[in-house]
Amino acid sequence: MFKLSRLLQHCSRYYVPRKCLFQDLTIDFKLLPSITSQCGMSTSIGSSLLDGKSTAKIFAPYSIYKGKAALSADPLLPTFSKLESGGLKVDRRGVIMLTLWPSIGERKYDWDKRQKFALSATEVGSLISLGSKDSCEFFHDPSMLSSNAGQVRKSLSIKAHADGSGYFISLNVVNNILKTNDRLVVPVTTAEFAVMRTAFTFALPHIMGWDKYTNQHPQHASLSPPKVVPEFLESEWDR
Repeated sequence: MFKLSRLLQHCSRYYVPRKCLFQDLTIDFKLLPSITSQCGMSTSIGSSLLDGKSTAKIFAPYSIYKGKAALSADPLLPTFSKLESGGLKVDRRGVIMLTLWPSIGERKYDWDKRQKFALSATEVGSLISLGSKDSCEFFHDPSMLSSNAGQVRKSLSIKAHADGSGYFISLNVVNNILKTNDRLVVPVTTAEFAVMRTAFTFALPHIMGWDKYTNQHPQHASLSPPKVVPEFLESEWDR
């Protein structure tokens, strides 16, 4: 008891009234429920995305807006089909979809006149390997092996600026069916192209389906084919 009494006397020397501690701190306790609910919502959304069970559609394009046109890039994942012998195989390869659309005024763009170009894994490899003075060009024809070959032709060119400060990305679409010839050009700075190069490099194994090797289930686990998301079936020939 004697020791306890001495201890209480010692602590009382350093006692600070509660009023002094909180006189400069104002808390609106009515806000606490809303703060708590917001924190809980954030945790819930984050968890659903991390465990792969979220059904929400995710939009994460990398977009570049310039004076005469705009450009965006989106990775579209491959689709898989289940083998009778077990396991999965790539049914439709993934791509990185480039979309370009024209400007119709200051900071205004005509989305209805957008044109698309789907980069295959090899074409992505050509793009990310470009040097500061290099160029490349790709040609697509959806009816190449049919009697309608040449009716719609798309050419995408990436040409370096003369001073090495970036690239011109241009898409030319000739549609003999609609009697149209569209050309869209977006200048891209070195920094913007660096972002594209890094993002495309990260996305490359995913559009190939190779990331599944590192995330595949053990042999004894049952494999079920993933659900096909309609947006992933989008092609460059769709509006």
